[in-house]
Amino acid sequence: MTTPLFLTPVFQERIWGGQKLKDLFGYSIPYERTGECWAVSAHPNGQSVIKSGPYEGKTLGELWTSRPELFRSQSAVFPLLTKILDASDDLSVQVHPDDEYAGIHENGELGKTECWYIVAADPGAEIIYGHEATSKEQLVQMVENGHWDEFLTKVPVKAGDFFYVPSGTIHAIGKGIVILETQQSSDTTYRVYDYDRKDKDGNSRELHLNKAIDVTTIPQSYQPQEYKVAQKEGLSVTTFVSNSFFTVEKWNISSLTHFQEQPKYIICSVLDGQGQLTLEDITYPLSKGDHFILPANFGPYQMDGQLELIISHE
Repeated sequence: MTTPLFLTPVFQERIWGGQKLKDLFGYSIPYERTGECWAVSAHPNGQSVIKSGPYEGKTLGELWTSRPELFRSQSAVFPLLTKILDASDDLSVQVHPDDEYAGIHENGELGKTECWYIVAADPGAEIIYGHEATSKEQLVQMVENGHWDEFLTKVPVKAGDFFYVPSGTIHAIGKGIVILETQQSSDTTYRVYDYDRKDKDGNSRELHLNKAIDVTTIPQSYQPQEYKVAQKEGLSVTTFVSNSFFTVEKWNISSLTHFQEQPKYIICSVLDGQGQLTLEDITYPLSKGDHFILPANFGPYQMDGQLELIISHE
């Protein structure tokens, strides 16, 4: 019988992390500065583990290899990575490569296109989202001279906002923001600026200016974001983005909702509320902070309760 795959996250210590992953989601976090919850990951730097059921104890990467029928994907590796980030301090200003550049320069790693759903934000919180340089020469000049105020584009944010961050985008998450990030399964980041901070050993963190300049999109332009919203009884679906990298949606469930069989595997993260998932008379409780995968050909099934979920798939 097909069952949902509930996952145990992996937590990562970060210089800019804090305690909000515990405060907001009730996670038992291992570090004073816990910055990242790798909630759904098959990346070698932090793999989620199946929490229960017939595949209990297996990593997501092991399951991807040994039971491909659960995913029915054409991808060679599990292509997506879902994180929750606690930016209790500013993240470094950074940029990510695309697949082609990463494949050549990062030992075959995927590139990193990502997107952010703002879970929580302190009053006045901002992100860096893009830059003001109009040519490579101007970009190099601004970076080398440290003209960060003129170079970086800052955007105020609030809970419920969404941002698509394609590879080549200069960006940074600001202090006081918690996000759910859906991204390609990559751990490649090129730092451009880190506020002259020191790591726990008193050393300046490495910058990657040559590679960053190579991959940054110049000039940077953004299309106005328009989201599709579909309603049916008990369910509102907001589609934030759908492209060759991923589809990301928000599901708001307010009462019993029936779903047809799910032909693709889908990744589900419960951001708020409580409820339940039912398949063939078996009920699985759902709570804030749960992450699970519905395998390919899952269903028909039902969800009930008061739930806010972020859903993603290839």
